[in-house]
Amino acid sequence: MARTPSNMLPLGTTAPDFNLIDTTSDCHKRLNQLKGSKGTVIMFICNHCPFVVHVNEALVAIANTYTNKGIGFIAISSNDAIAYPQDAPDKMKAHALKENYPFPYLYDASQEVAKAYDAACTPDLYVFDAQLKLVYRGQLDDSRPENGIPVTGKDLRHALDCLLDGKANKTIQKPSIGCNIKWKG
Repeated sequence: MARTPSNMLPLGTTAPDFNLIDTTSDCHKRLNQLKGSKGTVIMFICNHCPFVVHVNEALVAIANTYTNKGIGFIAISSNDAIAYPQDAPDKMKAHALKENYPFPYLYDASQEVAKAYDAACTPDLYVFDAQLKLVYRGQLDDSRPENGIPVTGKDLRHALDCLLDGKANKTIQKPSIGCNIKWKG
């Protein structure tokens, strides 16, 4: 497994806007349509990456918990679907339904959105406040496939709790580690 770290976009960065196809509804969605009233989590994921497969259940559980608290969740795949057909939009839709994703699963065919967010790996997680300013970027938790550490989502949960409580997140934000985004040649 490739181990690519996040690029750690600077805190305070404004979330770049986008207009992408939601593979689960077959409709184009903009960031402003999907953002939460209190914050937004943007996740760069894909269907086949073992790092994402390892945390899928936790991503769904966290989204189910925090959506009711005003946090919007958005998943985006930017992988080259020609070179990696398992990440094509029709496969994304089937995957989202199988995993019971409670969030839209958008396809970034041009890869421009991943570039705008400086996304590097899957999963790559970003938390924005109500004004769409970046307050957290990095890992879900310390668990990785085969390292024996349980998946808890503690880092992401802590960032969301700090945001909702109006407190600064003073813990060290560690980069996510995962498969590299499959860039077009």
